[in-house]
Amino acid sequence: MKIRKIPMRTCVVTKEKLPKGELIRIVRTPSGEVIIDETGKANGRGAYLKKDKEVFLKAKKNKTLNKMLEVEVPDKVFEDLDNLLD
Repeated sequence: MKIRKIPMRTCVVTKEKLPKGELIRIVRTPSGEVIIDETGKANGRGAYLKKDKEVFLKAKKNKTLNKMLEVEVPDKVFEDLDNLLD
């Protein structure tokens, strides 16, 4: 049986390399909208965050996602991230 390679991605806040399944992808679509990509395959520029409330708060405070996605990230995205973990 062939062993599948697990894709690794880097959290933009903690700079940790983790398996793709342990991270949440935030995407700026070609139309400029910012969404949470639950499939991991949405079209657009993406940034990964570790599934941790502290990481979400740090990303919001430091405006890390704004820098990575090169667009202003609405507060609704951070509210949705908090709800995702509950």
